Amino acid sequence: MKSLTRPCTGVSRRLFIKTGGAMLAMPAIARQGFAQEKFVCKIAHTEGIGTPITNAFDAWTKTLNEKSEGRIDAQHFPAAQLGGLAEALEGSRIGTIQVTTAGPDSEEAIAPEIAAFGGAPGFIYKNEAHVDAVLQGELGQKCSDIARAKTGVEFVAYGETGFRHILAKRPVGSLADLSGLKIRVPQLRIWVDFWTLLGAAPTPLPYSEQYSALSTGIIDAIDSDVFSIVGFKFHEQARNLTLTGHWFLPKAVRVNAAWLDSLPEDLRTMFRETAKAEFAEQRRINRAKAAETLGELKGLGVEVQALPPEELAKMEEQTARLYEDFGSKSPETAEMIKAIRALG
Repeated sequence: MKSLTRPCTGVSRRLFIKTGGAMLAMPAIARQGFAQEKFVCKIAHTEGIGTPITNAFDAWTKTLNEKSEGRIDAQHFPAAQLGGLAEALEGSRIGTIQVTTAGPDSEEAIAPEIAAFGGAPGFIYKNEAHVDAVLQGELGQKCSDIARAKTGVEFVAYGETGFRHILAKRPVGSLADLSGLKIRVPQLRIWVDFWTLLGAAPTPLPYSEQYSALSTGIIDAIDSDVFSIVGFKFHEQARNLTLTGHWFLPKAVRVNAAWLDSLPEDLRTMFRETAKAEFAEQRRINRAKAAETLGELKGLGVEVQALPPEELAKMEEQTARLYEDFGSKSPETAEMIKAIRALG
């Protein structure tokens, strides 16, 4: 009986070695191709050019590109280049942009229990130490967990623009001066309620329309941190700044959760770690430069005054009912407000 086994000739042996070597090389090639896969990361927000938070995003963009060795293609679009706040928020939820920043109060309609972290409903943060105790601890992580579950975004870090003050076309030296003042507010109910209780005339407008609205008289005033006043040149249209510190606005660094989950584990870890490091530095710089920027505004011809303590106390007293009103949205919201205030 003839053997069914054919001898291995030189040609067949060479063919085996050649094709076998190619087959063995395929996994390495596949791994190399996978390692070089690019993940586009569009970072878009409404913060002004030259502000500490925009500078932090510039630095983080560079870090992401360098530390990922090109695997993440981070692109930065500040100052509403890809649309206003509403567009940025929606884009981060559905994934058309990967990263934006906004106060947690922007989630008022979807997750009211975390809106209080954004300074709602006014005077909730007593000082910067209080802010850190809330956002850099267990409550800050809980806020991110809720946002991920309810809105599809993860808060990977918290930056800040700082305490907000009143910039107006006319001097505001007392609570009485707020009567009828047409002040721009974000398109959020809690801000409308806050200024209504103080006797002002809140006017909801997109962030990007503030300058033109001041110039045309649609509004008489805005409330803002000092960096944004300089960055967007709001002082060209309103030259009376009243220091009130009525609202502290943290800025959650919001990342589309589905996109973040799509990254390889090493990139996810790097992404979160670099965000925390970059925005810890941003907070430090923001606080260090606040007084310097206030001096710059004075040099630009802005009249600066502090609202007397007794008038500030009246503001806080008149808006205090918002804690109860806002907390009535849900038991979780009431509990969160209580937990935030307890750390102050």
